[in-house]
Amino acid sequence: MTDFIHSTETDYILPPTVLCDFYKTSHRPQYPKGTEVIYSTLTPRSNKFMPMIDKVVTFEIQSFVKEYLIGYFNKYFFARKKEDVVAEYARVIKFCLGEENPDTTHIAELHDLGYLPVRIKALKEGTLVPMRVPMMTIENTMPKFFWITNYLETLISAELWQGITSASIALQYRKILNKYAMRTVGNTDGVEFQGHDFSMRGMSSLQSAQKSGAGHLLSFVGTDTIPAILYLEKHYNANIEKELVGTSIPATEHSVMCANGQDEYEVFKRMITEVYPNGLVSIVSDTWDFWNIVGTVIPRLKEVIEKRDGKVVIRPDSGIPEDILCGKYIEDLTDPNYPDTKPEHIIDHFSEKLHEMDLCGDGYHGDEEYEFAFKLDGKYYRMTVDVDYNRHDKRYYYIESTKMRKVEEFTPSIEDLGLIEALWNIFGGSITEKGYKVLAPCIGAIYGDAITLERCETICERLAEKGFASTNVVFGIGSFTYQHNTRDTFGFAMKATYAVINGEEKLIYKDPKTDSGMKKSQKGRVVVLEEDGELKYIDGLNKEEQVSYFGKDQLEQVFFNGQLHRDESLQEIRERIEHKI
Repeated sequence: MTDFIHSTETDYILPPTVLCDFYKTSHRPQYPKGTEVIYSTLTPRSNKFMPMIDKVVTFEIQSFVKEYLIGYFNKYFFARKKEDVVAEYARVIKFCLGEENPDTTHIAELHDLGYLPVRIKALKEGTLVPMRVPMMTIENTMPKFFWITNYLETLISAELWQGITSASIALQYRKILNKYAMRTVGNTDGVEFQGHDFSMRGMSSLQSAQKSGAGHLLSFVGTDTIPAILYLEKHYNANIEKELVGTSIPATEHSVMCANGQDEYEVFKRMITEVYPNGLVSIVSDTWDFWNIVGTVIPRLKEVIEKRDGKVVIRPDSGIPEDILCGKYIEDLTDPNYPDTKPEHIIDHFSEKLHEMDLCGDGYHGDEEYEFAFKLDGKYYRMTVDVDYNRHDKRYYYIESTKMRKVEEFTPSIEDLGLIEALWNIFGGSITEKGYKVLAPCIGAIYGDAITLERCETICERLAEKGFASTNVVFGIGSFTYQHNTRDTFGFAMKATYAVINGEEKLIYKDPKTDSGMKKSQKGRVVVLEEDGELKYIDGLNKEEQVSYFGKDQLEQVFFNGQLHRDESLQEIRERIEHKI
């Protein structure tokens, strides 16, 4: 028994030999006698839980190799005394699994070797990988250590899936924002700042925040997750002194606003004239009364904001994001083909909407009046529609008729208009080459509560429908996006597909009859080829056949026998991703 095992010091480290599921410790004798090689692939198998993303971003393999296969194993296994690492492994197996005299020969032999006898090949990081195409392979390089390939599976899976998943989701945000920037502005300048990582406090751990946050930074530079920036410096040759890895701006939180009191005008004024008289600053604005801030406080501070050198960013933090930013959904029914349309002519449009709504059924019906707001020729109207119901067999209700009771013009409130239009009405701005409105450079908005991919797209679409550029809003992307995922989000699995037993190559695979086909693995050794800009894999290969694809196979050697063989930079990865957007 060693002091290391019972240490209560803060530097206690889990023994590398037990960074696995318990069942992995029992697999070595289960393999056929004479097993020499086990070869496995890591593959995203399915996007059924996130169908809008059909390719994932290759990421985290280099950091995993550096952090664990080299750094962790060297420091906490190979550099320590053999009797200590063997004893701590034996202790766990003996007292947790009940084996009186656990076999530790393989642990001692690995320590004697002095490095991990493993070859890892992988696609370049930043490569977009279609579902079912392997992004990485791993195999042992010495027959005695055939057991180590899949012994590492648990650690590989646990360390890789989240960073890859977050990088893939971040890229989807970037694609959405790029699309709307091109549509409403005509270029994507500044979009790299439009997705901002707010997720750290909601992640499962500091480690997950680093990995996920690093994935975010492959597609954006806006982040509040400081450790993710340093993670990229450590593992991906980034340098904050020479490049923009990640950045943020000064910002208030509710504790600050509460502590300054409920005189919202004075609090805002102090923030933008005394604390931050120039430069960018984000102010959370819903601590007390958001619409009072927008409708009263900001107009009073208009001149101060316009003269100030820098942008004041308004941050709402509650409510329905789509409505807070874009206003209540008010359909614009102006049709240039029918310039003489009167408000009362719109009744047929809303009658159709009522028939499309689920208002009737077995024993129930909806309300007897409905109110609709709409816009026509730049004016706002409310129409009240009466609904008469009837029924079949005294049970099944249906709409008998609809009739307009009244229609009247109204002046929309700031809640009706939403933040962006309200700010436009105060500060104005410019018109892009695409004909959309961009707020004056002194004012902006960020929203970071409950944002999802779907909401991001909806907000961009609704802004466009109102004539506003998507770039008027920065999206705070939080843990609901980055933590609300699992290994199954993209079906990641590492499966053995090839073995050598007593000198004979065997092409192995799994294909459960009770499964839909998603869990079917590749068979044999694999290569990944690029054809017409798309990746595809070829499996069913023996070693000689695989070697014949040398120079074409996109899987490159990353790690071999304890040594890193490929060391990419953040800049290279970002350029690779940018090229594919």
